[in-house]
Amino acid sequence: MVVVRRFTAAIALLAALVSASVSADEISGRVVGVADGDTLTILTAEKQQVKVRLAQIDTPEKGQPYGQASKKSLSDLCFGKDAVLKVESTDRYGRAVARVGCDGIDANREQVRRGLAWAYLKYLTDRELLDVEAEARAGGRGLWADPDPVPPWEWRRR
Repeated sequence: MVVVRRFTAAIALLAALVSASVSADEISGRVVGVADGDTLTILTAEKQQVKVRLAQIDTPEKGQPYGQASKKSLSDLCFGKDAVLKVESTDRYGRAVARVGCDGIDANREQVRRGLAWAYLKYLTDRELLDVEAEARAGGRGLWADPDPVPPWEWRRR
């Protein structure tokens, strides 16, 4: 059953990619939902809902310190706004994994800059995100105000 759902989600994402008005690597639409600090949903012009995982970053989980602040930040950046996704891949849950631009702002980078996301080393290709994270740490912004913040990948393992 889970395999069928993931396959169905992947097919739906593929259909959205093929029918998207920009290109196979880019999708545009209106942000209609924000699940957490690194997951949102867009509605394309073709009325396809696409669930999106922000690429190369990881944010605190909902029950984790700064989890709600990270979600609010992404919502402030993107909810109700037009977004352009630069799709990098599809994850195991069938979500598009993408760099997300909302009103010309790179939401992935901005979440890190605000101190509400880590550069996700496991999947990192944009090394500049490490510099942005270092600046947030040095400035004590967001989760870096905590003397010992727990990365979400460690939080999930617990």
